[in-house]
Amino acid sequence: MRHPLLTFLLPLAVVAGLTTAAITKPQQGINLFSINQDIALGAQVAKQTDSLYRAKGQLLERSRNPRAYQLLDGVVKRVLDNGNIKYRTQFPWDVQIIKDDQTQNAFATPGGHIYVFSGLIKFLDNENQLAGVLGHEIAHADRRHSTQQLQQQYGTSLLLGLVLGNRSSNQLVQIAAGLGQLKFSRSFETEADKYSTIYLNGTRYYSCDGAAGFFIKAEKQGAAGTPEFLSTHPNPGSRIQNIQRSAQQLGCTGKSVSNSNFEELKRLL
Repeated sequence: MRHPLLTFLLPLAVVAGLTTAAITKPQQGINLFSINQDIALGAQVAKQTDSLYRAKGQLLERSRNPRAYQLLDGVVKRVLDNGNIKYRTQFPWDVQIIKDDQTQNAFATPGGHIYVFSGLIKFLDNENQLAGVLGHEIAHADRRHSTQQLQQQYGTSLLLGLVLGNRSSNQLVQIAAGLGQLKFSRSFETEADKYSTIYLNGTRYYSCDGAAGFFIKAEKQGAAGTPEFLSTHPNPGSRIQNIQRSAQQLGCTGKSVSNSNFEELKRLL
């Protein structure tokens, strides 16, 4: 019987044998991490991210904001239970709210830890849009874009060092502090947009072009008021049309849901 520790460490040994060039600059679409490594790295990064925003007084604690999290968790759970999440049972899929009304952004760590700024929630018009944006972030984690983007920015050797515990905590702080500004490639954005429609279609509840509504509103803001989300999630080209086309092909447009819970969530923030 293979020892579980060996199962976890063998992929590390394989990666360690790669050339420096291959480690520091993995090709897009190639993920050198195992799922267990995704989970381990994500847990460390999420813990440090929590600490970072808690120290600033911006992390909304679940114990003090139970109703807000009940409302947000309800949307997250609907999206996650769509039947198309590859790592639905492996990743923890927790969500945290960062209290910052001036920042309209959201991001996901490897392993399915999701962070949403209060400014983004307040910017949105309805629950369909919130579900669409959450679906987009869930796709980044489930399709493992977050890990690949971190590999490209920081190098696989550094990330593996964090997983193995032989890197300094300052490097983990650096990654956590920069996670919200991590800029995804346009190909990753195209895929996340597509999967957002697939996920929402699977809910049988939301109109699956919900993300398009957010991007339409964001584009209307002009340069001065453009949400930070768009700087870290660049337009891959014809984004709105592509989302709407995908939704039409899936036959899941035009659904409307009650916004009473969503409006309550915004009031609580």
